[in-house]
Amino acid sequence: MSQTPQSAEETRFKRRFFIRLFGVLAGGTLLDGYILGIIGPVTAVLQAELGFTALQVGLLAAMTMIGILVGAPLGGWAADKWGRKPIFIIDISLFVLASFFQFFVGSPEALMLVRLAMGLAIGAEYSVSWPMLSEFAPARTRGRLMSINQIAFYGGFMIAYALAFYLSEIGVSWHLILGSSTILAVALLLGRLGLPESARWLWSKGRKDEARTIAYKYMEGAADVADFERDSQVGRKARFMEIFAPEHIRSTAFISIFWFCNVLPYFGIATFAGAVLGEYGLADGLGGGVGLSMVAVLGVIATMSLIDKAGRRFFTVPPQWIMLGIFLILGFWSGAPSWLVLVLFFLFSFLNAINGVLTAVYPSEIFPTEVRGVGTGFAAAFSRLGAAIGTFMLPVGIEKIGIGPVLLCLAVVVAIGAVVSQLWAPETKGKTLTETTAGIPIVSKKH
Repeated sequence: MSQTPQSAEETRFKRRFFIRLFGVLAGGTLLDGYILGIIGPVTAVLQAELGFTALQVGLLAAMTMIGILVGAPLGGWAADKWGRKPIFIIDISLFVLASFFQFFVGSPEALMLVRLAMGLAIGAEYSVSWPMLSEFAPARTRGRLMSINQIAFYGGFMIAYALAFYLSEIGVSWHLILGSSTILAVALLLGRLGLPESARWLWSKGRKDEARTIAYKYMEGAADVADFERDSQVGRKARFMEIFAPEHIRSTAFISIFWFCNVLPYFGIATFAGAVLGEYGLADGLGGGVGLSMVAVLGVIATMSLIDKAGRRFFTVPPQWIMLGIFLILGFWSGAPSWLVLVLFFLFSFLNAINGVLTAVYPSEIFPTEVRGVGTGFAAAFSRLGAAIGTFMLPVGIEKIGIGPVLLCLAVVVAIGAVVSQLWAPETKGKTLTETTAGIPIVSKKH
């Protein structure tokens, strides 16, 4: 089956399709940021109305992460076994149902269970939406497109934090504030109806005619179609343990550790930005949480603009060493001027967001099609273990040992990520997915 030259109408159709696909898949990432950002400003109300203790507040913030911890590898395995299309419909449907129940819950335990279910859905979303987006994206712009997708997370976090702050100030019920994510989820569910299956997934299952039909109808570049047709790993079954096979173990270890070390400090600091900045005598409230998110968005934009030119390692390794220095300064210098503390926290948010972009890019590039879902899901789950630790332990840690020692603990986490990335982060700039999934080579010393 050969591909004939495209007409102008076919080109426009494919572009409209990709914009729609990108929008509804990036929307899942936005929802993740939204449901995490919306918790911080309402914790005081929850403590007053439902009697949440400080321990329960930390646990509530961590419940979504725990859900992702389970949902991501499970959803990834299912997406590799049964396809991307059914899973991204099922996961968003579960999210709609769980989010809707936030309008009615009346106890700390019930709210925690609802947030756990939402985390399960978001976990599955990570393991199917990012792989599917990469499988349709052109190689020449894949890094940029995955970077734009990451803006959705910080945008969702920032929007939710600001919305929750203002609505809480004017006395809107916390039920309505938390339940507002239902509106976004319903819109995404409707937008996903009728989307096609991934051509690369179909090809990996030996369904070559279906794969070619979808590829020629929806994919813009002939080179990208030709690339997946070169894939020799056809008909292999999706097995969870495959990501620990000798040819994949280094990829699995690298992205899991790198992602873990990226999100643990971010979620702890961003979720409780007011409390963290308050420890240094800075005003809490809206400015801290939204300010950090706005700076993070700038970091994503900078990375998005240059990642397909400067490469992946440039935005992976150096930022982590600089963040290590930031945490060491803040941890040891308890009397640092307030203006310097604020600048350092904003710089951390900027650099952490740069790294965050690569947590979206690398999993989809270094895992082959037959385990791309489960590989991404496992790494996402491992990372959310870090996020859960960050959100649960940070408020408790500040209360028990103080902000300085807490930041020194975060410095250790960042140092681990920096060392692993220095040794194992691959350069995948401009390569096709067939080339990037060949495994992580040993990086030479000159790099």
